[in-house]
Amino acid sequence: MPVSVSNPRTPKYRHYKPKNLGVVRINGHDEYLGRYNSPESWEQYHRLIAEWLANGRQSLPQPTDKADEAPPLSINDVVLAHWQFAKSHYLKDGKPTVTLESIRVALRPLRQLYGSTPAAKFGPKSLKAVRQHLIGTGLSRGVINKRIGQIKRAFKWAVAEELVPPSLYHGLQAVAGLTFGRSKARETEPVRPVPDLHVAVVLPFVSPVVAAMILLQRLSGMRAGEIVILRPRDIDTSGDIWIYEPSDHKGRWRGHRKQIPLGPEAQKILQPFLARDPQAFLFSPQEAEAWRLEHRPPYHGRQRKTKVYACELKRRQKLKETRRKNRKPKRPKRERYSTDSYRRAIEYGMKKATKVGFVIPHFHPHQMRHSRGTEVRRRYGLEAAQAALGHSKADVTQIYAERDMEKARQVAREMG
Repeated sequence: MPVSVSNPRTPKYRHYKPKNLGVVRINGHDEYLGRYNSPESWEQYHRLIAEWLANGRQSLPQPTDKADEAPPLSINDVVLAHWQFAKSHYLKDGKPTVTLESIRVALRPLRQLYGSTPAAKFGPKSLKAVRQHLIGTGLSRGVINKRIGQIKRAFKWAVAEELVPPSLYHGLQAVAGLTFGRSKARETEPVRPVPDLHVAVVLPFVSPVVAAMILLQRLSGMRAGEIVILRPRDIDTSGDIWIYEPSDHKGRWRGHRKQIPLGPEAQKILQPFLARDPQAFLFSPQEAEAWRLEHRPPYHGRQRKTKVYACELKRRQKLKETRRKNRKPKRPKRERYSTDSYRRAIEYGMKKATKVGFVIPHFHPHQMRHSRGTEVRRRYGLEAAQAALGHSKADVTQIYAERDMEKARQVAREMG
Protein backbone atom coordinates (compact mmCIF):
# COMPACT_ATOMS: atom_id res chain seq x y z
CA MET A 1 0.00 0.00 0.00
CA PRO A 2 1.27 3.52 -0.77
CA VAL A 3 2.41 5.55 2.21
CA SER A 4 0.14 8.48 3.00
CA VAL A 5 1.72 11.92 3.34
CA SER A 6 0.29 13.90 6.28
CA ASN A 7 1.85 17.28 5.42
CA PRO A 8 -0.75 19.20 3.31
CA ARG A 9 2.00 21.12 1.58
CA THR A 10 3.65 17.98 0.24
CA PRO A 11 2.96 17.49 -3.50
CA LYS A 12 0.40 14.79 -4.14
CA TYR A 13 0.55 11.73 -6.34
CA ARG A 14 -1.81 12.41 -9.27
CA HIS A 15 -3.09 10.69 -12.39
CA TYR A 16 -2.16 11.99 -15.85
CA LYS A 17 -5.08 10.41 -17.75
CA PRO A 18 -4.06 11.04 -21.39
CA LYS A 19 -1.15 8.62 -21.03
CA ASN A 20 -2.21 6.78 -17.87
CA LEU A 21 0.89 7.96 -16.01
CA GLY A 22 1.50 8.86 -12.42
CA VAL A 23 2.67 12.44 -11.98
CA VAL A 24 3.72 14.77 -9.19
CA ARG A 25 4.14 18.54 -9.53
CA ILE A 26 7.18 19.83 -7.63
CA ASN A 27 7.77 23.60 -7.58
CA GLY A 28 5.71 24.05 -10.72
CA HIS A 29 7.34 21.25 -12.73
CA ASP A 30 5.66 17.92 -13.51
CA GLU A 31 7.64 14.78 -12.79
CA TYR A 32 6.27 11.69 -14.56
CA LEU A 33 6.51 8.51 -12.53
CA GLY A 34 5.58 5.68 -14.89
CA ARG A 35 2.36 3.69 -15.21
CA TYR A 36 -0.32 5.03 -12.89
CA ASN A 37 -0.69 3.30 -9.50
CA SER A 38 2.08 0.80 -10.25
CA PRO A 39 4.54 -0.14 -7.47
CA GLU A 40 7.38 1.37 -9.52
CA SER A 41 5.60 4.73 -9.85
CA TRP A 42 4.94 4.88 -6.09
CA GLU A 43 8.57 3.99 -5.45
CA GLN A 44 9.63 6.85 -7.73
CA TYR A 45 7.15 9.25 -6.06
CA HIS A 46 8.39 8.60 -2.52
CA ARG A 47 12.02 8.87 -3.67
CA LEU A 48 11.37 12.26 -5.32
CA ILE A 49 9.52 13.59 -2.27
CA ALA A 50 12.34 12.46 0.02
CA GLU A 51 14.94 14.15 -2.21
CA TRP A 52 12.79 17.31 -2.41
CA LEU A 53 12.46 17.49 1.35
CA ALA A 54 16.18 16.82 1.79
CA ASN A 55 16.85 19.70 -0.63
CA GLY A 56 14.99 22.14 1.60
CA ARG A 57 11.82 22.00 -0.51
CA GLN A 58 13.76 23.57 -3.35
CA SER A 59 13.47 22.66 -7.03
CA LEU A 60 15.06 19.34 -7.95
CA PRO A 61 17.92 19.40 -10.47
CA GLN A 62 17.00 18.95 -14.13
CA PRO A 63 13.20 19.16 -13.80
CA THR A 64 10.92 17.92 -16.53
CA ASP A 65 9.62 20.86 -18.54
CA LYS A 66 7.44 19.16 -21.16
CA ALA A 67 4.15 17.62 -20.11
CA ASP A 68 4.24 15.15 -22.99
CA GLU A 69 7.81 13.94 -22.39
CA ALA A 70 8.11 10.17 -22.00
CA PRO A 71 9.23 8.76 -18.65
CA PRO A 72 12.97 7.94 -18.40
CA LEU A 73 14.21 4.48 -19.28
CA SER A 74 14.56 2.15 -16.33
CA ILE A 75 17.10 -0.59 -15.77
CA ASN A 76 14.40 -3.08 -16.76
CA ASP A 77 13.98 -1.29 -20.10
CA VAL A 78 17.71 -1.38 -20.81
CA VAL A 79 18.03 -5.03 -19.79
CA LEU A 80 15.08 -6.03 -21.98
CA ALA A 81 16.45 -4.12 -24.98
CA HIS A 82 19.90 -5.67 -24.54
CA TRP A 83 18.38 -9.15 -24.18
CA GLN A 84 16.50 -8.77 -27.47
CA PHE A 85 19.78 -7.80 -29.13
CA ALA A 86 21.70 -10.68 -27.50
CA LYS A 87 19.17 -13.30 -28.67
CA SER A 88 19.77 -12.36 -32.29
CA HIS A 89 23.52 -11.73 -31.97
CA TYR A 90 24.92 -14.62 -29.94
CA LEU A 91 24.06 -17.38 -32.39
CA LYS A 92 26.22 -20.00 -34.05
CA ASP A 93 24.76 -21.98 -36.94
CA GLY A 94 21.34 -20.70 -35.96
CA LYS A 95 21.56 -21.95 -32.36
CA PRO A 96 22.10 -19.90 -29.17
CA THR A 97 25.61 -20.01 -27.75
CA VAL A 98 26.55 -20.49 -24.10
CA THR A 99 27.25 -16.74 -23.93
CA LEU A 100 23.53 -16.06 -24.11
CA GLU A 101 22.84 -18.06 -20.96
CA SER A 102 25.73 -16.39 -19.11
CA ILE A 103 24.30 -12.96 -20.03
CA ARG A 104 20.89 -13.92 -18.70
CA VAL A 105 22.37 -15.09 -15.38
CA ALA A 106 24.57 -11.99 -15.07
CA LEU A 107 21.72 -9.52 -15.64
CA ARG A 108 19.34 -11.21 -13.20
CA PRO A 109 20.65 -9.57 -9.97
CA LEU A 110 20.76 -6.22 -11.76
CA ARG A 111 17.02 -6.46 -12.40
CA GLN A 112 16.30 -7.74 -8.90
CA LEU A 113 18.08 -4.85 -7.16
CA TYR A 114 17.62 -1.92 -9.55
CA GLY A 115 14.90 -2.92 -12.01
CA SER A 116 12.70 0.14 -11.52
CA THR A 117 15.60 2.57 -11.07
CA PRO A 118 16.16 5.03 -13.95
CA ALA A 119 19.08 3.76 -15.98
CA ALA A 120 20.75 7.18 -16.03
CA LYS A 121 21.02 7.09 -12.22
CA PHE A 122 22.83 3.74 -12.11
CA GLY A 123 26.39 4.61 -11.13
CA PRO A 124 29.57 2.99 -9.81
CA LYS A 125 28.23 2.65 -6.26
CA SER A 126 25.16 0.85 -7.59
CA LEU A 127 27.39 -1.55 -9.52
CA LYS A 128 29.42 -2.17 -6.36
CA ALA A 129 26.17 -2.99 -4.56
CA VAL A 130 25.36 -5.59 -7.21
CA ARG A 131 28.87 -7.00 -6.82
CA GLN A 132 28.48 -7.19 -3.04
CA HIS A 133 25.22 -9.08 -3.56
CA LEU A 134 27.06 -11.61 -5.73
CA ILE A 135 29.75 -12.01 -3.06
CA GLY A 136 27.00 -12.80 -0.54
CA THR A 137 25.67 -15.60 -2.74
CA GLY A 138 28.97 -17.48 -2.42
CA LEU A 139 30.16 -17.16 -6.00
CA SER A 140 33.89 -17.29 -6.66
CA ARG A 141 35.94 -14.18 -7.40
CA GLY A 142 36.49 -15.13 -11.04
CA VAL A 143 32.80 -15.71 -11.70
CA ILE A 144 31.88 -12.41 -10.02
CA ASN A 145 34.37 -10.46 -12.13
CA LYS A 146 33.02 -12.12 -15.26
CA ARG A 147 29.40 -11.24 -14.45
CA ILE A 148 30.23 -7.65 -13.54
CA GLY A 149 32.06 -7.39 -16.86
CA GLN A 150 28.95 -8.60 -18.68
CA ILE A 151 26.87 -5.94 -16.93
CA LYS A 152 29.37 -3.29 -18.06
CA ARG A 153 29.16 -4.56 -21.64
CA ALA A 154 25.37 -4.32 -21.51
CA PHE A 155 25.64 -0.63 -20.65
CA LYS A 156 28.32 -0.16 -23.31
CA TRP A 157 25.82 -1.49 -25.86
CA ALA A 158 23.15 0.83 -24.41
CA VAL A 159 25.49 3.80 -24.93
CA ALA A 160 26.04 2.78 -28.55
CA GLU A 161 22.27 2.65 -29.03
CA GLU A 162 21.88 6.08 -27.35
CA LEU A 163 19.69 4.64 -24.60
CA VAL A 164 21.87 6.01 -21.79
CA PRO A 165 24.44 8.86 -21.66
CA PRO A 166 28.09 7.95 -22.37
CA SER A 167 29.13 9.25 -18.95
CA LEU A 168 27.26 6.35 -17.34
CA TYR A 169 29.44 3.72 -18.99
CA HIS A 170 32.63 5.68 -18.27
CA GLY A 171 31.66 5.79 -14.62
CA LEU A 172 31.08 2.03 -14.49
CA GLN A 173 34.50 1.45 -16.05
CA ALA A 174 36.04 3.01 -12.94
CA VAL A 175 34.89 -0.02 -10.90
CA ALA A 176 37.92 -2.34 -10.99
CA GLY A 177 37.64 -6.10 -10.75
CA LEU A 178 38.15 -7.94 -7.49
CA THR A 179 41.78 -8.90 -6.88
CA PHE A 180 43.16 -11.96 -5.16
CA GLY A 181 43.16 -11.78 -1.36
CA ARG A 182 41.59 -8.32 -1.21
CA SER A 183 37.91 -9.19 -1.07
CA LYS A 184 35.58 -11.53 0.75
CA ALA A 185 34.79 -13.40 -2.45
CA ARG A 186 35.48 -17.12 -2.45
CA GLU A 187 38.74 -18.19 -4.06
CA THR A 188 39.06 -21.36 -6.14
CA GLU A 189 42.00 -23.62 -6.78
CA PRO A 190 43.65 -23.19 -10.20
CA VAL A 191 43.11 -25.97 -12.72
CA ARG A 192 46.06 -28.35 -12.62
CA PRO A 193 47.24 -30.98 -15.10
CA VAL A 194 45.93 -34.46 -14.43
CA PRO A 195 48.63 -37.11 -13.80
CA ASP A 196 48.91 -39.67 -16.59
CA LEU A 197 48.57 -42.45 -14.01
CA HIS A 198 45.05 -41.31 -13.14
CA VAL A 199 44.12 -41.24 -16.82
CA ALA A 200 45.53 -44.74 -17.35
CA VAL A 201 43.50 -46.14 -14.45
CA VAL A 202 40.23 -44.92 -15.96
CA LEU A 203 40.80 -46.33 -19.47
CA PRO A 204 39.86 -50.00 -18.72
CA PHE A 205 36.54 -48.90 -17.20
CA VAL A 206 35.19 -47.00 -20.22
CA SER A 207 34.20 -48.12 -23.70
CA PRO A 208 36.84 -48.26 -26.45
CA VAL A 209 35.20 -45.22 -28.04
CA VAL A 210 35.61 -43.08 -24.92
CA ALA A 211 39.09 -44.48 -24.29
CA ALA A 212 40.15 -43.39 -27.78
CA MET A 213 38.76 -39.89 -27.14
CA ILE A 214 40.71 -39.63 -23.87
CA LEU A 215 44.00 -40.79 -25.40
CA LEU A 216 43.58 -38.53 -28.43
CA GLN A 217 42.90 -35.49 -26.27
CA ARG A 218 45.89 -36.24 -24.08
CA LEU A 219 48.19 -36.56 -27.10
CA SER A 220 46.88 -33.60 -29.10
CA GLY A 221 45.80 -31.15 -26.37
CA MET A 222 42.64 -30.22 -28.28
CA ARG A 223 39.52 -29.02 -26.50
CA ALA A 224 36.67 -31.38 -25.67
CA GLY A 225 34.43 -29.48 -28.08
CA GLU A 226 36.90 -30.22 -30.90
CA ILE A 227 37.13 -33.91 -30.01
CA VAL A 228 33.40 -34.60 -30.14
CA ILE A 229 32.87 -33.11 -33.65
CA LEU A 230 35.76 -34.95 -35.30
CA ARG A 231 34.85 -36.37 -38.74
CA PRO A 232 36.95 -38.09 -41.45
CA ARG A 233 36.32 -35.24 -43.88
CA ASP A 234 37.97 -32.77 -41.47
CA ILE A 235 41.31 -34.65 -41.43
CA ASP A 236 43.95 -34.16 -44.10
CA THR A 237 45.85 -37.46 -44.25
CA SER A 238 48.03 -36.60 -47.25
CA GLY A 239 51.22 -35.94 -45.25
CA ASP A 240 53.18 -37.81 -42.63
CA ILE A 241 51.59 -35.49 -40.04
CA TRP A 242 47.83 -35.39 -40.37
CA ILE A 243 46.08 -32.03 -40.00
CA TYR A 244 42.68 -31.79 -38.33
CA GLU A 245 40.74 -28.61 -39.09
CA PRO A 246 37.61 -28.45 -36.87
CA SER A 247 34.40 -27.32 -38.51
CA ASP A 248 33.71 -25.28 -35.37
CA HIS A 249 36.01 -23.92 -32.70
CA LYS A 250 36.31 -21.23 -30.05
CA GLY A 251 37.82 -18.53 -32.28
CA ARG A 252 35.76 -19.10 -35.42
CA TRP A 253 33.63 -16.00 -34.81
CA ARG A 254 36.80 -13.91 -35.02
CA GLY A 255 37.62 -15.35 -38.44
CA HIS A 256 40.51 -17.45 -37.09
CA ARG A 257 41.46 -20.73 -38.71
CA LYS A 258 42.27 -23.68 -36.43
CA GLN A 259 44.58 -26.50 -37.50
CA ILE A 260 45.62 -29.32 -35.17
CA PRO A 261 48.59 -31.55 -36.14
CA LEU A 262 48.22 -35.27 -35.39
CA GLY A 263 51.39 -37.33 -35.04
CA PRO A 264 51.98 -41.08 -35.44
CA GLU A 265 50.57 -42.05 -32.03
CA ALA A 266 47.38 -40.05 -32.60
CA GLN A 267 47.08 -41.57 -36.08
CA LYS A 268 47.14 -45.09 -34.61
CA ILE A 269 44.24 -44.16 -32.34
CA LEU A 270 42.19 -42.73 -35.20
CA GLN A 271 42.91 -45.46 -37.77
CA PRO A 272 40.17 -47.92 -36.63
CA PHE A 273 37.52 -45.15 -36.81
CA LEU A 274 38.26 -43.79 -40.28
CA ALA A 275 36.52 -46.50 -42.31
CA ARG A 276 33.12 -44.84 -42.31
CA ASP A 277 31.12 -42.16 -44.05
CA PRO A 278 33.30 -39.01 -44.32
CA GLN A 279 30.34 -36.97 -43.00
CA ALA A 280 29.82 -39.21 -39.95
CA PHE A 281 31.27 -38.41 -36.55
CA LEU A 282 34.18 -40.61 -35.54
CA PHE A 283 33.16 -41.11 -31.92
CA SER A 284 29.58 -42.32 -31.63
CA PRO A 285 27.63 -42.86 -28.37
CA GLN A 286 25.58 -45.45 -30.24
CA GLU A 287 28.68 -47.58 -30.82
CA ALA A 288 29.72 -47.14 -27.19
CA GLU A 289 26.27 -48.24 -26.00
CA ALA A 290 26.33 -51.30 -28.29
CA TRP A 291 29.73 -52.26 -26.88
CA ARG A 292 28.46 -51.83 -23.31
CA LEU A 293 25.44 -54.06 -23.89
CA GLU A 294 27.58 -56.70 -25.56
CA HIS A 295 30.05 -56.81 -22.68
CA ARG A 296 27.50 -56.51 -19.91
CA PRO A 297 28.12 -59.25 -17.32
CA PRO A 298 25.35 -61.85 -17.02
CA TYR A 299 23.00 -61.74 -14.06
CA HIS A 300 23.79 -64.42 -11.50
CA GLY A 301 20.81 -64.39 -9.18
CA ARG A 302 20.15 -66.96 -6.52
CA GLN A 303 18.32 -70.04 -7.70
CA ARG A 304 14.92 -70.16 -6.05
CA LYS A 305 14.27 -73.41 -4.19
CA THR A 306 10.65 -72.90 -3.19
CA LYS A 307 7.72 -73.38 -5.53
CA VAL A 308 6.40 -70.36 -7.47
CA TYR A 309 2.62 -70.33 -7.13
CA ALA A 310 0.19 -69.19 -9.79
CA CYS A 311 -0.94 -66.16 -7.76
CA GLU A 312 2.65 -64.91 -7.59
CA LEU A 313 3.13 -65.38 -11.33
CA LYS A 314 -0.08 -63.43 -11.93
CA ARG A 315 1.10 -60.65 -9.64
CA ARG A 316 4.47 -60.48 -11.40
CA GLN A 317 2.81 -60.26 -14.80
CA LYS A 318 0.47 -57.49 -13.64
CA LEU A 319 3.39 -55.53 -12.14
CA LYS A 320 5.38 -55.98 -15.34
CA GLU A 321 2.53 -54.64 -17.47
CA THR A 322 2.05 -51.65 -15.16
CA ARG A 323 5.72 -50.77 -15.34
CA ARG A 324 5.71 -51.10 -19.13
CA LYS A 325 2.68 -48.81 -19.35
CA ASN A 326 4.17 -46.10 -17.08
CA ARG A 327 7.68 -46.33 -18.40
CA LYS A 328 8.91 -43.17 -20.08
CA PRO A 329 10.42 -43.74 -23.51
CA LYS A 330 14.20 -43.79 -23.28
CA ARG A 331 15.85 -41.15 -25.37
CA PRO A 332 17.93 -42.80 -28.09
CA LYS A 333 21.66 -42.23 -28.16
CA ARG A 334 22.76 -39.37 -30.35
CA GLU A 335 25.08 -39.50 -33.33
CA ARG A 336 27.89 -37.77 -31.46
CA TYR A 337 28.96 -36.88 -27.97
CA SER A 338 28.47 -33.45 -26.48
CA THR A 339 31.07 -31.97 -24.16
CA ASP A 340 28.80 -32.80 -21.20
CA SER A 341 28.15 -36.42 -22.22
CA TYR A 342 31.89 -36.90 -22.84
CA ARG A 343 32.62 -35.58 -19.34
CA ARG A 344 29.95 -37.83 -17.83
CA ALA A 345 31.41 -40.87 -19.61
CA ILE A 346 34.77 -40.17 -17.98
CA GLU A 347 33.11 -39.69 -14.58
CA TYR A 348 31.31 -43.01 -15.07
CA GLY A 349 34.68 -44.71 -15.59
CA MET A 350 36.07 -43.06 -12.46
CA LYS A 351 33.12 -44.32 -10.40
CA LYS A 352 33.60 -47.87 -11.68
CA ALA A 353 37.32 -47.71 -10.89
CA THR A 354 36.55 -46.46 -7.37
CA LYS A 355 34.17 -49.37 -6.74
CA VAL A 356 36.95 -51.91 -7.31
CA GLY A 357 39.37 -50.14 -4.97
CA PHE A 358 41.19 -47.49 -7.02
CA VAL A 359 41.52 -44.05 -5.45
CA ILE A 360 41.34 -41.43 -8.20
CA PRO A 361 40.89 -37.72 -7.54
CA HIS A 362 38.17 -36.28 -9.72
CA PHE A 363 39.34 -34.75 -12.98
CA HIS A 364 37.64 -33.35 -16.05
CA PRO A 365 38.59 -33.44 -19.77
CA HIS A 366 40.01 -29.91 -19.81
CA GLN A 367 42.76 -30.93 -17.40
CA MET A 368 44.22 -33.20 -20.08
CA ARG A 369 44.69 -30.09 -22.23
CA HIS A 370 46.66 -28.60 -19.34
CA SER A 371 48.73 -31.78 -19.18
CA ARG A 372 49.59 -31.54 -22.87
CA GLY A 373 50.54 -27.86 -22.58
CA THR A 374 52.77 -28.52 -19.57
CA GLU A 375 54.53 -31.44 -21.25
CA VAL A 376 55.23 -29.50 -24.47
CA ARG A 377 56.47 -26.47 -22.55
CA ARG A 378 58.81 -28.57 -20.45
CA ARG A 379 60.41 -30.19 -23.51
CA TYR A 380 60.26 -27.46 -26.16
CA GLY A 381 59.54 -24.14 -24.43
CA LEU A 382 56.68 -21.66 -24.16
CA GLU A 383 56.50 -20.81 -27.86
CA ALA A 384 56.07 -24.47 -28.81
CA ALA A 385 53.35 -24.89 -26.17
CA GLN A 386 51.58 -21.84 -27.59
CA ALA A 387 51.60 -23.39 -31.07
CA ALA A 388 50.53 -26.82 -29.81
CA LEU A 389 47.54 -25.44 -27.90
CA GLY A 390 46.55 -23.05 -30.69
CA HIS A 391 46.78 -19.84 -28.66
CA SER A 392 47.26 -16.50 -30.36
CA LYS A 393 48.96 -15.02 -27.29
CA ALA A 394 51.63 -16.55 -25.08
CA ASP A 395 50.11 -15.13 -21.88
CA VAL A 396 47.09 -17.38 -22.41
CA THR A 397 49.42 -20.36 -22.66
CA GLN A 398 50.86 -19.41 -19.28
CA ILE A 399 47.49 -20.30 -17.79
CA TYR A 400 47.35 -23.72 -19.41
CA ALA A 401 50.97 -24.80 -19.15
CA GLU A 402 52.49 -25.19 -15.71
CA ARG A 403 55.95 -23.70 -15.27
CA ASP A 404 58.78 -26.20 -15.34
CA MET A 405 60.28 -26.05 -11.84
CA GLU A 406 63.14 -28.40 -12.62
CA LYS A 407 65.26 -25.53 -14.00
CA ALA A 408 64.58 -23.45 -10.91
CA ARG A 409 65.55 -26.39 -8.69
CA GLN A 410 68.78 -26.82 -10.65
CA VAL A 411 69.66 -23.12 -10.16
CA ALA A 412 68.93 -23.38 -6.44
CA ARG A 413 70.99 -26.55 -6.22
CA GLU A 414 74.02 -24.97 -7.88
CA MET A 415 73.81 -21.37 -6.64
CA GLY A 416 71.77 -21.24 -3.53
